[in-house]
Amino acid sequence: MYIYNAIDQSIVDARVRQFADQTERYLSGRISEDEFKPLRLQNGVYVERHSPLLRVAIPYGLLSSRQLRMLAQIGRKYDRGFGHFTTRQNIQFNWVKLEQVHEILADLASVQMHAIQTSGSCIRNVTTDHLAGVAHDERVDPRPLAELMRQWSTLNPEFAFLPRKFKVAYNGAVEDRAASEVHDLAFDVYRDEAGEVRLTVKVGGGQGRTPRVAPVIKTGLHWRDMLSYTEAVLRTYNRWGRRDNIYKARIKILVDALGPERFGGEVEQEFAHLQGGPATLAASELERMTAFFGAPAYHSATTGDQDEARHRLADPRFNAWVKRNVAKHKRDAYGAVTISLKPLGIAPGDATSDQMDAVADLADRFSFGQIRVSHHQNLVLADVARSELWTLYQALETLGLSEPNVGLATDIICCPGGDYCALANAKSIPVAAAVQETLAAKAQDIGTLAIKMSGCINACGHHHVGHIGILGVDKKDEEWYQILIGGRTDTRTALGQIVGKAIPREAVAPTIERMTNFYLENRTSGELFIDAVERLGKTAFHDAAFQSDTSPTSPSPQIQEANS
Repeated sequence: MYIYNAIDQSIVDARVRQFADQTERYLSGRISEDEFKPLRLQNGVYVERHSPLLRVAIPYGLLSSRQLRMLAQIGRKYDRGFGHFTTRQNIQFNWVKLEQVHEILADLASVQMHAIQTSGSCIRNVTTDHLAGVAHDERVDPRPLAELMRQWSTLNPEFAFLPRKFKVAYNGAVEDRAASEVHDLAFDVYRDEAGEVRLTVKVGGGQGRTPRVAPVIKTGLHWRDMLSYTEAVLRTYNRWGRRDNIYKARIKILVDALGPERFGGEVEQEFAHLQGGPATLAASELERMTAFFGAPAYHSATTGDQDEARHRLADPRFNAWVKRNVAKHKRDAYGAVTISLKPLGIAPGDATSDQMDAVADLADRFSFGQIRVSHHQNLVLADVARSELWTLYQALETLGLSEPNVGLATDIICCPGGDYCALANAKSIPVAAAVQETLAAKAQDIGTLAIKMSGCINACGHHHVGHIGILGVDKKDEEWYQILIGGRTDTRTALGQIVGKAIPREAVAPTIERMTNFYLENRTSGELFIDAVERLGKTAFHDAAFQSDTSPTSPSPQIQEANS
């Protein structure tokens, strides 16, 4: 993983001192709330329902065991003994005190971490595939390019105050595990016939109030021009993006208004002036960065097939865990293990400080001291020898972290919702818990099913791209929920569609259960839920879901595009 040099460290240390001074001036009344707001936002501090919230950057989702232990320490010392991993591969602390935030930032800086640009109208934390570097279907490891983007975009003065937030993602594999097409800027990384690294550029994706799938505006971009082309995109956005209406300020609105062809033409005009300029990447720089992400010292382990098979036959739960939580690795003797943070009764994505310490220990023991954070709000040990899977599983069982549900209906993506977030219209966590409990017994039979939930239209829970999405809405000061169906973020990204009218909280889990029952009754052999939706049609699932609801608020058969 990338290791700070003296320049990196000095930048982060200076930011800690700056924010300590800014906070002291604010608390003493020498600067106003309006003056302080952009300063705290670009240091990851939100004012939430009960207390300030600090969002910490985990660039492209990669942590060392030392860094994870520091996050555990921060949760224990400054919060209530836990942290919340988010869909942006970040971690949030929900109960911090503003006067202590600079101390937390200093602790983070001591392990080469920060909270810079995790909020505000700037380039946010750069994300990528949580299996980058080990995925069996990977074309190019995107992490060196993601790190170059992180360095270039951090505190870049030209793009510190964009019209709105700006999210960047990389995908270097056949399957898109980074949800790249619902980002403001996304790069698909591949090699051309000559072996040169090239990029397909997509701009204008996003979720929220006006969800959009990003269109391709350029193919075949040489890696040397990645930053120059990004600069051209951002200059076009700065020039043409709306600043008069916060709801129409995202780049997706601009791309939609101009059309991808005209927007791409504007970018090309800017790029013509920038290509070959100071932001052009040198081969030596890519080589230097790539060296940080080389393969670990894999040992010549056997695949452990016999031991693994024996334990899988003897222990059905272990068998289910291997099937769901262990992904295929580039090396046959290894597996990438996802540690589910979705056991029943726990807020999705939450991990206690004790659990984080324990996972750090397991990373040192089983996975070369590294941990990944997925946008599914789970943790990953990416390099586990298959001969050690049984031992690792037993250790996770002891910690309560062996839930064999990755990709299943109980592996719900869920934002903090109305329990914490000041923007939320409705609570998310108790609804997610009810859905989990309702579907738990049949989750293995249902198979792969992505349920994603947001407590408001800002879509932090990615509800637009869930096979089933749940959106909390306000209805005359009461909490109601819309159900969406048909979203996905694999090789065929699509936005879900709203099924009828909103329903009360107690109806959400039964409604989704009826959807899954309809799927189980009508699926063909080996057919996934999302494929059955496309074959049978959304209206069929609507009719099955609401057939027993005869209340005055029951939905009409109308199927709507999400947030049309």
